[in-house]
Amino acid sequence: MKMKVKRKQAVMLGLIAVFAVLLAITMLTGKPSADGEYTSTVYATVLSLLPPVIAIGLALFTKEVYTSLLAGILAGALLYANGNLELMLNTMLFNEDGGMVSKLSDSGNVGILVFLVMLGILVSLLNKAGGSAAFGKWASKHIKTRIGAQISVMILGVLIFVDDYFNCLTVGSVMRPVTDRHKVSRAKLSYIIDATAAPVCIIAPISSWAAAVTSSVPADSGINGFAVFIQTIPYNLYAILTLVMLLTITVLRVDFGPMKRHEMNAIAGDLFTTPGRPYEDNEEEIIKENSHVLDLVLPVVVLIASCIVAMIYTGGFFTGASFVEAFANSSASVGLVLGGSVTLAFTFVYYMMRDVLSFREFTECIPDGFKSMIAPIMILTLAWTLSGVTNLLGAKVFVANMVQHFAQGLQGFLPMVIFLVAAFLAFATGTSWGTFSILIPIVIGVFPSGQMMAISIASCLAGAVCGDHCSPISDTTIMASAGGHCEHVNHVATQLPYVGLVAAVCMIGYFIIGVLQAVGLTQFSLLALPACIVLLVAILFCDSCKDRRKGRNLKQSLQAVRKFLFSRIWRRGKPGIPRDRRRYGSCSGVCFTSHKLEVNKSGLFHSLRSKCSIFSSGS
Repeated sequence: MKMKVKRKQAVMLGLIAVFAVLLAITMLTGKPSADGEYTSTVYATVLSLLPPVIAIGLALFTKEVYTSLLAGILAGALLYANGNLELMLNTMLFNEDGGMVSKLSDSGNVGILVFLVMLGILVSLLNKAGGSAAFGKWASKHIKTRIGAQISVMILGVLIFVDDYFNCLTVGSVMRPVTDRHKVSRAKLSYIIDATAAPVCIIAPISSWAAAVTSSVPADSGINGFAVFIQTIPYNLYAILTLVMLLTITVLRVDFGPMKRHEMNAIAGDLFTTPGRPYEDNEEEIIKENSHVLDLVLPVVVLIASCIVAMIYTGGFFTGASFVEAFANSSASVGLVLGGSVTLAFTFVYYMMRDVLSFREFTECIPDGFKSMIAPIMILTLAWTLSGVTNLLGAKVFVANMVQHFAQGLQGFLPMVIFLVAAFLAFATGTSWGTFSILIPIVIGVFPSGQMMAISIASCLAGAVCGDHCSPISDTTIMASAGGHCEHVNHVATQLPYVGLVAAVCMIGYFIIGVLQAVGLTQFSLLALPACIVLLVAILFCDSCKDRRKGRNLKQSLQAVRKFLFSRIWRRGKPGIPRDRRRYGSCSGVCFTSHKLEVNKSGLFHSLRSKCSIFSSGS
């Protein structure tokens, strides 16, 4: 205990010493001059990547996301200010390009936060009206297995392809009661949600992501951005392989890494595994006699329809623009807020007419819904600020310069290099759209036309989605955690091995394309996709066979142990005494009154429970 106190005191003294040094630097340097544009000494250097590395490393090590993100923000602001405390505080809070206040004053960001609150209110309403319980009861009659529950989440995720934010929050709200009944862990639910959000949107021609890619193509290049996007779809290995991976692990019932522990604990009844349960206060299902499955389905259908209509409305569909142009020019945040408003109004009228909620109960759901979304709102705010501070340090410029430096010498293997760089940049900054805007112009500069242009852009999109998919500071990852009601760090840690496997197979695929390019067989580049699919499925199948073999061996061993224990214990019992009352010795003894061996469908050992009774000599 004394050692802990001394260690804590030493840490605090060290922090005070660092603060004193920084204060001295601030007093000596004074306020930076307002003449000219201010530039940090670490601008566009490798140190510009330090803030996200600190934040991500601390989050994975400490399992605490808030202070980790804040530490990354402080480190970035301090680097930008060259050690000046006054400038550091102003940068962190009020900088126009990266400060927290400016991020929260951005209309697009605020729109996302408002939609989060609206969805939290809607989920609270669905729960209090009994719609969630009624839907779960209905689904339990039609969806009989864990595999069926997971595939249902996948199907709904694929169908909602217009926007990743909308996908994450809607799919989680609808399917959470179903997966809970079939004991699917919250980490697995969040992974399925995340894997059917951005990876689906990036290969859907009618989506907000297609619009982002189209707008990233330079206007003076003379290239049709939408036509190029269509050409990239079959070469977007990460998006397609992620869906293949998701379907394969579900059908083969194979899991690995931390996800395996979460899934086994979920089968035992613990959907969370770790103590962190940020949404537990909003988990209680309310069952009402007059509730119906339509009490959940109708509001969700109205939400989907109204959001889609609102998005194309913001894109000018009703003023003459085509459907595709309307999606390309739409504002996702404005459309989602409009759609959410319409849905809440409809739900109020519908529930009042159905008499499943009173007016007081309806109003009580408003603060409850807001409170349920405090955690994702805080994480999003800190993640946006960290991304802004990282951009101030010129991380994107550093990566772009590095790509340009190696582009000419590695033209044949540029798709593989672009994939790696895009994945790292998106992982470090938490944004895939920003990665598009930086790397696509560079790619077009190296390959102005032809098939290699489409392949290289596709590798850029694939890498950006890969990095965004697993980054703890990505808004899509945060939304998936919120949609699945999962501890954010758990979601990140459990899906990292899955993302890593798919990324490794993608690297092999882009390497094959590079080899074909080097030998002049670019026309056969499409063969890389089926080759990668076969490789990925083979790896997962081998892992599944390995798990089944281990499960059979473990089951046989446990049965042998059980047989041995029972033979020893029962043989030593005294005759004439009931089986559950046999004593060992003259005073007391232990007797096994039940012995249960549970094995899941994969043949894996799940739990071995022994219930013991202690009997005294007077029993």
